[in-house]
Amino acid sequence: MTTDGRFLSDAPGEPRAWRRVAASVTTALAGLLLLFALVAPNQLNDLSVWAFVRIPIEGLLGVAIVLMLPPRPRQIAVMLAGTVLGVLTVLKIIDMGFFSTLNRPFDPVFDWSFFGPAIDFLSNSIGRTGAVAAGIGAAILALGLIMLVPLSAMRLTKLVVAHRMAATRTITVLTVIWVISAAFSLPIASKSAASLAYAHAVQANASLKDSDAFAKETAVDQFRDTPPDQLLTALRGKDVVISFVESYGRVAVEDPVISPPIDALLDAGTSKLQAAGFGAKSAFLTSSTSGGGSWLAHATLQSGLYVNNQKRYNTFTSGDRLTLSSAFRSAGWRTVGIVPQNDQPWPEGDIYNYSKYYEKHNVGYKGKNFFYAAMPDQYTLSAFQRNERSAPDRQPVMAEIDLVSSHTPFVPLPQLIDWNAVGDGSVFGPMADKGQKPEEVWNDAGKTRTAYGESIQYSLSTLISYVQTYGDDNLVLVVLGDHQPAPVVTGDGAGRDVPITIIAKDPTVLDKISGWRWHDGLNPGPQAPVWPMNSFRDQFMTAFGSQPAHPHR
Repeated sequence: MTTDGRFLSDAPGEPRAWRRVAASVTTALAGLLLLFALVAPNQLNDLSVWAFVRIPIEGLLGVAIVLMLPPRPRQIAVMLAGTVLGVLTVLKIIDMGFFSTLNRPFDPVFDWSFFGPAIDFLSNSIGRTGAVAAGIGAAILALGLIMLVPLSAMRLTKLVVAHRMAATRTITVLTVIWVISAAFSLPIASKSAASLAYAHAVQANASLKDSDAFAKETAVDQFRDTPPDQLLTALRGKDVVISFVESYGRVAVEDPVISPPIDALLDAGTSKLQAAGFGAKSAFLTSSTSGGGSWLAHATLQSGLYVNNQKRYNTFTSGDRLTLSSAFRSAGWRTVGIVPQNDQPWPEGDIYNYSKYYEKHNVGYKGKNFFYAAMPDQYTLSAFQRNERSAPDRQPVMAEIDLVSSHTPFVPLPQLIDWNAVGDGSVFGPMADKGQKPEEVWNDAGKTRTAYGESIQYSLSTLISYVQTYGDDNLVLVVLGDHQPAPVVTGDGAGRDVPITIIAKDPTVLDKISGWRWHDGLNPGPQAPVWPMNSFRDQFMTAFGSQPAHPHR
């Protein structure tokens, strides 16, 4: 204490202790933020303490440049480099989300459209207000990182310049360690920030050139000018249903970890359908997407084009490509699209040329939502049967029906009931209330896989039961997955294959595809043929009597 009663720490000209501590903590936090920005991986599976015990070559080069530049150019260079590093940090975090859900990195050219469905998904889980708040929070975090990273770089630059000799010695030693580690491929030598920047730059360049490649693909359509009376002649009089089962991937029929086992269900289903007079043939298609982006897979199957990003999808839906449904309508079928989850205007759906389009608000469901799924799959199929196949004096119908009970997060799950009890769907209300909640399963990978298996079992059981109940000589059912589930279910490197099955009672239908060498029954074996999903349209149309107007274009 001084003679006038003040503490020494409060004496004029002497910094308070708390300021020194705050300055030290701020500098340490700035260093940790830069370390995260430089060496953090872009996949959650790789995120660990050891991921940060690395020497970033970008940091060493940055310090060396800082020591060489004069003050004014130094400030400009640090702010520019810091801003770029901040943007890369945001991209890393977005990549983590994309790898966790779609099993691929974020495409900075095409993937902005995924954020809308993400907000819709959150709306179903935490309400619209919570979803919007989460979106605003994510935007604030992104902007905060883009601002804080360069500010952190400036703070550490001052420290480096103030201790020039120590900084020079330190980076010299660390550079030697980095070179030796790199020579022996030791993980301590990091260049992840530069690698990420290069990978996204290459990806962006390829994406920007993709329009020309897609235009060339679109120009080839051998059925574009085929007269209607030469389309799908072998299916005349049949009701043809293409049913996408959400997230029904190859993992469902081949991964022994999935419980309950789906292959056993499919084998039992084959026997049930055989007893009812139905045959089936199965194989695999390689989807254009994984973990999400169902609309891309639907477009790929219908168009015969490889639609793997939003730009391709927008180009396809704004054009006049012949889709399977438009070919059926041209040939005399009543065409129906049933997308029970959609509650927004869908002008791009005009490309499918549906005679009638059913969505959340006009399908008549009076029950409760099952988290993401607006209605159970059984109600969707029941409404289709009631509104279309049971209509008097009707045309043959071709329908694409999207079944979403197996959509992430796979719970709560309805139960299969007697078809006569479905009614307006209000009977399902108690099931939605009493079913498992997402937070009960998504904190454990094993529980998540079990919930996934149960949801796929429900959807497939519903389809099998539908065929047993309402199937007749004129029903042809194409059942397939849209994409594999998220990596939390599949694990890493699972691929994009999805099962596909064609079911029919009329033996002449399956005879038409005997040359495909697909496996008998609902369960494709490990050696079943694998086709690109975009090859299906032409193979299907050719097998069932469509005559190409332009065989070579």
